[in-house]
Amino acid sequence: MSTQHDIIVIGAGIAGLCAAREAARQGLKVCLFEQLMFGGLVLNVNHLAPGLASGPTSGADLAADLMSQLSDLGVHTVYDAASALEIGPTVRVECGEGAQHARALIVASGAQLRTLGIAGEAEFAGRGVSQCADCDGPMFSGKTVVVVGGGDSALQEALVLAQFCAQVHLVHRAASFSGRQKFIDEVTADARIVLHMSTQVEVLKGDETLQAVVLRGPDGQAREIASMGFFAYVGLEPCTSFLPARLARDAGGYLLVDANLQTSAANVFAVGAVRSGFAGELSHAEADAALAVACAVRLLRSTA
Repeated sequence: MSTQHDIIVIGAGIAGLCAAREAARQGLKVCLFEQLMFGGLVLNVNHLAPGLASGPTSGADLAADLMSQLSDLGVHTVYDAASALEIGPTVRVECGEGAQHARALIVASGAQLRTLGIAGEAEFAGRGVSQCADCDGPMFSGKTVVVVGGGDSALQEALVLAQFCAQVHLVHRAASFSGRQKFIDEVTADARIVLHMSTQVEVLKGDETLQAVVLRGPDGQAREIASMGFFAYVGLEPCTSFLPARLARDAGGYLLVDANLQTSAANVFAVGAVRSGFAGELSHAEADAALAVACAVRLLRSTA
């Protein structure tokens, strides 16, 4: 079955959900793609800071609220991966239910947490290796865990885990943290958090589940720490592998956009964590969505 829309939105994180909502409010016929979970990375957050989430207090609640609004607005949702994407005067996206066509596309596919790529990381995924302290922290109550990273995410997740765990080893490859001073102060003051600066993780060990993490410190010596859990927060990588190579990217693989969030293709816009220069807050995702839709509407009207 082939379906014609005014605009297709790929990705249902907060930026994508807000874009689909705004486009539908503008009277456009909208198709929204999501192959995994609606809400994206915000689903991992149990307590949202004030702002976009003025009503719901958790990421899951916020995503559910936005999805309910999209249903009321008549947005067509496709629970499938976008494949065989073709960009020309119109956009064509293949999926399990048939080709979807539109005159404009908003890419909101977001980014995913990077992995360290060390031995044992993939093998113990779901068996000690996790990417969500809020979700899995209670599983490690009274245990020892390791967190890797030096930015806001790593610092915040270490603080979350310290609420449950007997001890949290926070490992950072640099000599100082890059996160906000507020979080650095809280981490430094928490007696349950042990800092390992200028240190790298070499390998994860265990049998059926994770049992130990091997670190190499600034003195070059390897040290094995008994640990039941492992959480790496070492940055993000954009989800762009499904996109044509013709869409320009920066050195990190993020989509390059102009002041109107327009990519190198005139009828393709990028919002949220998939685009170069995204600031990262929920309010920024909402602002991206509003701007991209406004620009897309102008484009559609000018080419009608």
